[in-house]
Amino acid sequence: MTVLDPHRTRPTGRHPSPVLAPLRSARTRGYVMCRPTEFSVEYAINPWMDPSRPVDRSRAMRQWEGLVETYRSLGHVVEVVDPLPGQPDMVFAANGALVVGDVAYGSQFRFPERAAEAAAVATWLRDRGVDVTPASHPAEGEGDFLVLGHVVLAGTGFRTSLAAHVEAATVIDRPFVTLELVDPAFYHLDVALGVLDDGRGAAAADIAYYPGAFSAHSRRTLRELFPDALLVSRDEALTFGLNLVSDGLHVVLPQEATALAARLRQRGYDPVTVELDEFRKSGGSVKCCTMEHHA
Repeated sequence: MTVLDPHRTRPTGRHPSPVLAPLRSARTRGYVMCRPTEFSVEYAINPWMDPSRPVDRSRAMRQWEGLVETYRSLGHVVEVVDPLPGQPDMVFAANGALVVGDVAYGSQFRFPERAAEAAAVATWLRDRGVDVTPASHPAEGEGDFLVLGHVVLAGTGFRTSLAAHVEAATVIDRPFVTLELVDPAFYHLDVALGVLDDGRGAAAADIAYYPGAFSAHSRRTLRELFPDALLVSRDEALTFGLNLVSDGLHVVLPQEATALAARLRQRGYDPVTVELDEFRKSGGSVKCCTMEHHA
């Protein structure tokens, strides 16, 4: 079904004519996730974390299982990693590595509280035939590396270093585009920018992002690369709506992101909302819980 997007019009005389939104299509994906059996907020390494706010672990488990079931109901493959004891943030599997095909660029966490996760994820990947190159510089996996068909968008400013961008590009055979984050509330790229379509199908690559999360230079880069991107307000971004996972048609995002979900429908996507607010206590949501094994 073709969808009209009233936000995208082309002027023709006095009255603008609607532009047809692309016909979206889903592609089966492979996701890696980690059970939240160790999940809690025991320290504060981002502005969202407050150890005085208790985590309801049983509720977190129900929400996480709901996300897994959502992916599987959409036809995707989910593999599950068990967390290391005493690693409460390992549930945020996206940070564990950047995986494309049979190679991966491992992680080196900025904060020592999460350091043990990197080796555990690398071992799990190697056991499944993936050639993992350990990071020599601070790098936090898909938290700061978002993969499109023709390019990898690479965040820096808080967690992942510029040197890691250069090193990762020697492992992953795609150009890397550096984007500087400047707002501490958006400490990882995946909370400031979401990939809606990676451009590997019939439709062009498509993203949504919050401009205020980026430096002036990076905003200019994004405008030049993605002139038709969906721009999101700070209020929308603070719902963690950009911490989304898309298969090219279905966009899984937190249920609080109602305004963004409505705009995605107008753009031809099928938003699928999930309850995941327990994980916001640690500064994460849908994408943070999901590492994609990119083809």
